[in-house]
Amino acid sequence: MGLHKKPCCILSLFLVILAILMLIPLTESASENTNLVYKGCAKQALSDPSGVYSQALSTLFGSLVSQSSKSNFYKTTTGSSQTTITGLFQCRGDLSNVECYNCVSGLPILIDKLCGTPVAARIQLLGCYMLYEVSGFPQISGMEMLYKTCSGKNAQGSGFEEKRDTAFSSLENGMASATNGFYTTSYESVYVVGQCEGDVGSSDCVECVKSAVQKTQVECGSSVSGQIFLHKCFVSFSYYPNGAPKKSSSSSYWSPSPSSGTGQNTGKTVAIILGGAAGVGFLVICLLFARNLTKKHDDY
Repeated sequence: MGLHKKPCCILSLFLVILAILMLIPLTESASENTNLVYKGCAKQALSDPSGVYSQALSTLFGSLVSQSSKSNFYKTTTGSSQTTITGLFQCRGDLSNVECYNCVSGLPILIDKLCGTPVAARIQLLGCYMLYEVSGFPQISGMEMLYKTCSGKNAQGSGFEEKRDTAFSSLENGMASATNGFYTTSYESVYVVGQCEGDVGSSDCVECVKSAVQKTQVECGSSVSGQIFLHKCFVSFSYYPNGAPKKSSSSSYWSPSPSSGTGQNTGKTVAIILGGAAGVGFLVICLLFARNLTKKHDDY
């Protein structure tokens, strides 16, 4: 009987490792959504000797996180007339409610960690963003550029810019009827994505995206990928001349390409490390299993 216990134990361990290996792609996908793109922190600290702003901000964050499990966009105001704070979150249009919540739920902690408590703050992740501002904070134009990132790698050969611009033209046309202000399309290996803030009207959304496209063409030139974030919208493009990489059903082609050298890849690195560790563990278990079978054979 004792001879059969070790193989059974090893088989159980093998099944556990196999389950871990099956879960790793999900971990990687989720981690990509929470990669940091940029932070925007007001220089003026929030003066709050009585703690009323802190309480209002805590209530605001709680409301935003709660709503993120139900929708991809939510905007609200908390506090009294003297301590009003307006805030919102938005998730990328292709994220599910669960993915949106997982992305948004960590933003209040990130805001505190990266910005402290200024009068206004905005944190943009790959999958979502959150912002808040105290009443009286100076408003900025919806067309103002907040952040850009362009690949350090340029497209080889001629014709790329024409393909990119054709894809952008399709994006601009599609934004007019886009669901929830989110639209993605492609043209000859150029994939483009656009999204407007949830409370922006259709015509204003189209104008914002057009402005973002123009800035992208100027700022990124012949780069194979890039993103432009304006206050009220963003656009992104990626060029895959050798074919687009496989994506999960919840992913889109709006994140920087692997050759861009931009973005935070901590989550992906963790997933790769876990995958490597699981692979090594699987190999060790196979060797132990084989050695045990050999030992059994010798005992006979």
